[in-house]
Amino acid sequence: MNTHSGYLTQDEIRELKDAALDTSTLTDPQVRPLLLAGVMRKYTATLPMLPQPILQVHSDLNQMNGVERLVNGQVPLELWLRNAVGLVTEEGPLAVLNRALDEVARSAGGEPDVMAELPDLETKEAILHRDDTVPFDFLRGGEAAGAAVARIKVPPYEGGAPLQPNGFPHSGTGWLIAPTLLMTNHHVVNARTADRAGRPQAGPDDLLLQARNAHARFDYESDDDETEEAAISELVAADRTLDYAVLRLAAPPSRPVLKLAGKPLSIAKGDIVAVNIIQHPGGQPKRVGLRNNLVFEADASDVRYFTDTRGGSSGSPVLTDDWRVVALHRGTRRVEDVMFQGKSTAFVNVGTQMDSVMSHLKANSPQIHAEIESAQHG
Repeated sequence: MNTHSGYLTQDEIRELKDAALDTSTLTDPQVRPLLLAGVMRKYTATLPMLPQPILQVHSDLNQMNGVERLVNGQVPLELWLRNAVGLVTEEGPLAVLNRALDEVARSAGGEPDVMAELPDLETKEAILHRDDTVPFDFLRGGEAAGAAVARIKVPPYEGGAPLQPNGFPHSGTGWLIAPTLLMTNHHVVNARTADRAGRPQAGPDDLLLQARNAHARFDYESDDDETEEAAISELVAADRTLDYAVLRLAAPPSRPVLKLAGKPLSIAKGDIVAVNIIQHPGGQPKRVGLRNNLVFEADASDVRYFTDTRGGSSGSPVLTDDWRVVALHRGTRRVEDVMFQGKSTAFVNVGTQMDSVMSHLKANSPQIHAEIESAQHG
């Protein structure tokens, strides 16, 4: 395991402890195994045992806050918070837990702080009544699209060697844009935990090493099944500003690629447009956010939308209802007291318009651009 300065401040840890006091659920000794469910047992066995339940919760939180990630890539504090969110129903404590989970998941994934990029989100409009049904073939299209999406694990390097003591893998999501090309975020390949000052950057040579030692796992839909692990041979294109990276797979995985939308997504006043996101949140089995993921704004470079995503969803394809990719998801943040289409919303997200990515590739990596174009139109 790795020690670091902590995902949360001591004030935030105390706020979590107070939230645990406000709900009897988290301080019940019989619930502790449920809170630690999924965390590597070799690690949980090292946590000190204390006689008083609230001291136990406080101790567990402090211990896990000091661990960046385990040897298998797990972030113990993130898993504990995910489990706690699923167990708590009281509104106040749940809000505290969700805020902490969002901060930990975002930092662990090295995601950018999307709130720093966004304008005022308070957009109050009347709910428009409309037929929200889709053809049944929508489901078949989603299943086919999901086959092109993989969980990526990237080991961090520094100075040409595995990063120590923080050398355990970071997770993200990627998808096939050509038979041997996988699209994801630059910050996924960067494989650095964000701190309050921002994201440390891997050097150019280390970034290449990280890509070459990464693996993509397709068809990862359950922990009960062994599924394909694809080796990655090269980082062939990337840009930190647009937050994209293109990875070369060592061998074609024999599955269809995702098709790109023919033009950037644009939103006129009064439009209601939904997008769909296939993702591996927290490096866990594949999940999909469907239908009620409304876009509230799109410009030449970004698409901004509301849906449910978490850290580890970075690099996911943002898809229209015909399952064509309009954007590359790069960051998310839980929000409160934000209204959209007459409803409160939990998350705001940002994705890079794929048209911007393709334009950058054409100007800076023409051979890769041509390879993608050939796959898209072949």
